[in-house]
Amino acid sequence: MSRAHGWSENLQLALFSAHGSDLVAAALGLEGFAGPDRPRQLQLQHRPGAGISALYELPPALQAGFVGLSTERRTGSGDGTVRIEIPAEQARGLAPAVPGARLPAEPLVVTAWRHPHDPRLPGLPLASDPDRVARLWGCGERLERLETVAYRPLRRAVLRAAFATPGPVVDRRSVYLKVLRPGQAASLHARHTLLRAAGLPVPAVLGGPVEDVLALAEAPGEPLSRRILHDGGTSLDPAAFTELLDGLPAAALALEARPAWSERLRRYADAAASALPAAADRIDGLRGRIEAVLRSTDRGPLVPSHGDFYEANLLMDGPRISGLLDVDAVGPGHRVDDLACFLGHLAVLPAVDARYVHAGAGLEHFGAAFGRSVDPRGLWARSAAVAVSLVAGARTPGAPGWEPAALARLAAAEDLLERAG
Repeated sequence: MSRAHGWSENLQLALFSAHGSDLVAAALGLEGFAGPDRPRQLQLQHRPGAGISALYELPPALQAGFVGLSTERRTGSGDGTVRIEIPAEQARGLAPAVPGARLPAEPLVVTAWRHPHDPRLPGLPLASDPDRVARLWGCGERLERLETVAYRPLRRAVLRAAFATPGPVVDRRSVYLKVLRPGQAASLHARHTLLRAAGLPVPAVLGGPVEDVLALAEAPGEPLSRRILHDGGTSLDPAAFTELLDGLPAAALALEARPAWSERLRRYADAAASALPAAADRIDGLRGRIEAVLRSTDRGPLVPSHGDFYEANLLMDGPRISGLLDVDAVGPGHRVDDLACFLGHLAVLPAVDARYVHAGAGLEHFGAAFGRSVDPRGLWARSAAVAVSLVAGARTPGAPGWEPAALARLAAAEDLLERAG
């Protein structure tokens, strides 16, 4: 497992769990928080091999707001961040919570910032400013609401701006603002342009990037997840999804390749074991069995790939796919990995929300069809790898009882591998 300044990621997780409020206090130059009025952890992101990041909501006594913390290594200065150095000796008090932990010899550096001044997302203050958002993308319309849809500290953010015409007949529209690391917005703009020219139903871009923020129009349709909730998606033709992938242009092969979920299996297994230390041996055994199957299966030819092909990124209008979202990872890849991404996410839906009672039927429906176009054993093994990647994500800050959900995701991964025979 990767280490930051000699601290294992399990020790880093233990630090955030036991001393998150103290770290926030240090970031704000305070001695600490007294009583129940303490920061609340909203997010905890464990990126195996990179480090731990978290977002905290400040108590009302501090006029609200948010503070981000991260152990990821950074370069540069003068960006408004605060550097907090944790002495190596402090790891001794954390060691009992991390069986087998090796004590570090160096201090751990934690970077802190006041949201929205994320040091790796310089466009986030712009996308969070209602006046600037209205001026840049409002077209004279009234901004009714600006809300965060998704935020991964140091990685990316998505905000939704809801606009309305002044009347007398009021029309409403939504603009999605994707905030990316420096240089990434231009490549995402190029991907959207390429895919729309090929006739794919990706959202239209609303001009070029502004300070690493790319504005996108709202795509029509309802999320595929609603159809899966209704009947597992069994009323849909799986061929529509493979034909959509067939439509990815050959020019995508010239784009940057990104590793598939199965290629990062060891890191995801490490993260799962960090979340469920009592199941570490079980997770390691599953990883080994998945890798054994992958070594004996055919991955197929290199083709244009979506890279994150699952229900949250697909919109439906009746039986027709009306929207293809999150095309950041479009590039060269393997069809089996796109289909495995679809099945792996589908398999864990009941562990995410108990209302997905038809997900099993959907898994049979889509799995049988997808297995006719790729190596079926490789398909199920790669689906299991995707499910492993989702185990650690069940850890919900401040929510008791998340472990059963994580174990259910692990069981889903084991079931997927069983299908590989």
